Amino acid sequence: MSEQQYSSGVSAGTLRGEADVAEADRLAPVLHHVRQAIGSIVLGQDSVIEQVLVTILSGGHALLMGAPGLGKTLLVNTASQVLGLEATRIQFTPDLMPSDITGAEILDQDADGRRAFRFLPGPIFGQLVLADEINRASPRTQSALLQAMAERRVTQGGKDYALPRPFHVLATQNPIEQEGTYPLPEAQLDRFMLQISLGFPNRDAERQMLLQTTGATTPTVSALMNAESLLAAQNLVRRLPVGDQIVDAILSLTRSLRPEDPSASPDVREAVSYGPGPRAAQALMIATRARALLDGRLAPSLDDVVALASPVLSHRIGLGFGARAAGTDSEALIRKQAQALL
Repeated sequence: MSEQQYSSGVSAGTLRGEADVAEADRLAPVLHHVRQAIGSIVLGQDSVIEQVLVTILSGGHALLMGAPGLGKTLLVNTASQVLGLEATRIQFTPDLMPSDITGAEILDQDADGRRAFRFLPGPIFGQLVLADEINRASPRTQSALLQAMAERRVTQGGKDYALPRPFHVLATQNPIEQEGTYPLPEAQLDRFMLQISLGFPNRDAERQMLLQTTGATTPTVSALMNAESLLAAQNLVRRLPVGDQIVDAILSLTRSLRPEDPSASPDVREAVSYGPGPRAAQALMIATRARALLDGRLAPSLDDVVALASPVLSHRIGLGFGARAAGTDSEALIRKQAQALL
């Protein structure tokens, strides 16, 4: 592919000559094998795997929504192995304290008997962090995770400690209402680039799953990337050009979901209490680039915007009481607005 093919009407992103085009062409088959490797372990969840990889290539965090037993933990563990990242896990419980996540200062004594405080890093110091059942933690503990996600550092004893790079949080949440859960506040939901919904696999995939997971041997995967190559891919994503048509489509879509905007339809004004902010448009802009690179393309298309509209926007929209009582589906509302772009 030539760079000139994507230079017309470009609003953002600049490929730095033939070297970047060659790097994108080299990376495309690697990402294809990465997707295949994860799919060989996590069966029947192709779109979910794609969205997780889009999140990681975009440098963001994702919220995995699904019933128990659908392979959310397996997905995160497999992705960390294939991408060559250091994985850590935090099992959220109601009694979990912020220091259980970020780490704590301990009083240490050296060989000469001198005592000093030493910081002991917590499980947040990983490259791919699985935050399991995040809604079971108290708001106080959730806020500690929020700082790490937003600023990629933690503060302890008045000192800042940088988190490793790359750093991604993949949090799981069961949609089933249960006692002892704390709904995530809007500010923390907005820090997740995508909300990814896991459904039940089809019959063929579930049959293969039964045969694959109940035998004497367990399938394994090997690393196809590492932290350095992933960071290079993330930098390349941000250099991909985006045409004026795509930028305008992203703006039109996000603004049309704000009830106070003149472009909002009567359905949106009636159902939506608050709409997505500028961070949502930023997330959609980067995510469409990542999906294009994942498919071996050098620029996003309208199909990318439509495909990622619900995962990026659904958790950033608040429905009014009447709409919730009437059973209005925010994802259906987003899809309707997104289809209008085509």
